[in-house]
Amino acid sequence: MSIQWSGVMPAVTTKFTDEDTLDLVNFEVNIKAQLAAGVNGIILGGTLGEASTLTADEKRILIKKTVEIVKGKVPVIINIAEQSTNCAIEAVRKAEEYGANGLMLLPPMRYKADARETVTYFKKIAKSTLLPIMIYNNPVDYGIEVTLDMFEELAACKNIQAVKESTRDISNVTRMKMRFGDRFKILCGVDTLALESLLMGADGWVAGLVCAFPAETTAIYKLAKAGKTKEAIAIYSWFLPLLELDINTKLVQNIKLAEVATGIGTENVREPRLPLVGEERAKVLAIIEKALKNRPVIN
Repeated sequence: MSIQWSGVMPAVTTKFTDEDTLDLVNFEVNIKAQLAAGVNGIILGGTLGEASTLTADEKRILIKKTVEIVKGKVPVIINIAEQSTNCAIEAVRKAEEYGANGLMLLPPMRYKADARETVTYFKKIAKSTLLPIMIYNNPVDYGIEVTLDMFEELAACKNIQAVKESTRDISNVTRMKMRFGDRFKILCGVDTLALESLLMGADGWVAGLVCAFPAETTAIYKLAKAGKTKEAIAIYSWFLPLLELDINTKLVQNIKLAEVATGIGTENVREPRLPLVGEERAKVLAIIEKALKNRPVIN
């Protein structure tokens, strides 16, 4: 399956039972809600998916289950976040075997690779597979920036096709467009900069709060791309307090609380994460409850 790298692509949460096993029932409920809202892809195993806590077998189950649910309607993309080149290549091989349609690729984990090492890492992984790749550029959280000069080198790999732009520098959208034209598709990876990025020419949105509010997220994207900026801003302004729950160290707990509130998820997280408690929990619930009281009608 070819990937257009445009539209809304949810970085979905992983659902767990009270016994800390995969909750495939509620996982399917959420994926079907995403599909019903018209998303353009499903991204598994990112930060929101609690990837660092998942076993290799759980990742296999999630990929296969998602492929089964979507039935070819949208691509299934798996995040690759490994500590060594060999492990990353093996993870890619398995993802391909299990039916994934594409990859979201982070720089090496834990070791802060320099530009030469990072480019070599990406190139070796790209050459190991035919799957299309989106580079995840998030120096704020992961300490390594993929610069424009590095993308210049990566352009030689035809299957490196897109970037999840999470530098927090919105002008980077324009820089990428000016330097590379349409060579790399650009998807905003920061919920609170999504509309601004789309209006500046980003092709899509790798979204977080979409996990709880798929209809509102896809509506913003469609309105922005249709030139209906005023209407998009109206929904986005309502959405912003919720979107800010994504730029927080407790984003997983926050978004899972929102999923409970909209009836398409559970609160269970995997340790060392723990559910929110006390004042912290009350503040998040207040934001969610206020938003639900004023929730816009999406046609």
